[in-house]
Amino acid sequence: MGLFDIFRRHKKKEEEKSAESSSATVQSATADEKSANATSTAPASSAIKQPEPVNIPPADSYEEKINPDGSHEVIHNGKEEKTEEAPQSSAVAEEVSAEPESSAAVTEEATNDEAEAAPAQDESVNEEEIVKEKNEASKDEALGNIDEVAKSDDDVATTEESAEPAEETETVKKYDRGLEKSRTGFGARLNKFLANFRHVDEDFFDDLEDMLIESDVGYDMAMKLSDELREEVKLQNAKSKQDVSNVIIEKMVELYDEAGQDENPDLTMAKEGPTVIMFVGVNGAGKTTTIGKMAALFKKQGKKVLLAAADTFRAGATEQLDVWAKRDGVDIVTGPENGDPAAVVFDAVKRAKEENYDVLFVDTAGRLQNKVNLMNELAKMKRILTREIPDAPHEVLLVLDATTGQNALNQAKLFKESTDVTGIVLTKLDGTARGGIVLAIRNELHLPVKYVGLGEKVDDLQKFDAGDFVYGLFKGLVEVD
Repeated sequence: MGLFDIFRRHKKKEEEKSAESSSATVQSATADEKSANATSTAPASSAIKQPEPVNIPPADSYEEKINPDGSHEVIHNGKEEKTEEAPQSSAVAEEVSAEPESSAAVTEEATNDEAEAAPAQDESVNEEEIVKEKNEASKDEALGNIDEVAKSDDDVATTEESAEPAEETETVKKYDRGLEKSRTGFGARLNKFLANFRHVDEDFFDDLEDMLIESDVGYDMAMKLSDELREEVKLQNAKSKQDVSNVIIEKMVELYDEAGQDENPDLTMAKEGPTVIMFVGVNGAGKTTTIGKMAALFKKQGKKVLLAAADTFRAGATEQLDVWAKRDGVDIVTGPENGDPAAVVFDAVKRAKEENYDVLFVDTAGRLQNKVNLMNELAKMKRILTREIPDAPHEVLLVLDATTGQNALNQAKLFKESTDVTGIVLTKLDGTARGGIVLAIRNELHLPVKYVGLGEKVDDLQKFDAGDFVYGLFKGLVEVD
């Protein structure tokens, strides 16, 4: 992937992230507005409606009056109404009074019949309602279970989809933080170089070579880049300092990609049995710390990890690795101080085979590449490993301190000549402005950088990603459409 493709990809992700945050803000504002509207309209809708007045007519009143002559008068609502004589009225009254009794009896019988029928009817209605409610409840419960299952499936899918982007974003942030000093240093040198830019001539290329060498990209890389740029049409047509900057960085990344076409940045793992990874390098480069962090990484992945403390030469080396083993929750094989490191390696590889460990990390003594006896000792350990496991060691990782710049490059050259180094772990990148050493290592040694240390935390040891490294190193120095 080219330089501008990398920057366009990151720019697109940032724009998408910005759009998502804006959309979330708008949705939140809309929800708040709806809530406010609902609150403001609630009193009007919930106001109690006053009942309209009802005109109730007065009840009819009857009053019976007996006159001295024996006649009866009925006063209806205050008005007199004459009736027949008392004997006749009495008979009528008796008949009238009898009728209510008979009607009351009929009413009472009807009421009793209704009372007897009502419980039976209510019981049948209640049974129907109970059955109906149970059916509806079971139906709602079934639908609810289906909704919950569907929702859980959606949540799982959403979690799986969002997990990878989140992890990728976190990795980019770590590269950004870890390469801040290198980016600042390289940017300052590039800006200083471009401040004197007037036009492309021989002085321009001389100053460019000096700037690149100061940035620890290596002498060979600086010369090759200068020669490539002399024939670059884009540079000849550059009209601004930003155009010149883009052309220089783009050509650096192209050469970096070309030099690493056949490299494998992944660790070689055993097809069966334990994978053996040996760490070599000078004292102080960070071998023991790297082993501790990498052991934690593999343990987190569910691997069964074993450490071999074969650095019996340095005082306190075994104790330091033992502390890491306890912290990571992994096993360790140790030997006596100043003992034979090959014996520790033998015990460790034997245990790894017998107890079915997935990975065996072998720590070795810090040695200078010109110490013949120590290099012979390293060769002895490798022979033991190969005898026990034919393909072991599967990886020999050279740990380099990025803060040493060109000295780290020289160490890598000599170690590669004396032992079969398969990859590089570049530590302490966050504490140096010499991140350009990665470009020099790939160009001159053709060794893949497999892991980089971007901070002091355990998870700051990251698998090397060329795209994230380029973006972290040149972020802010390149402009894309």
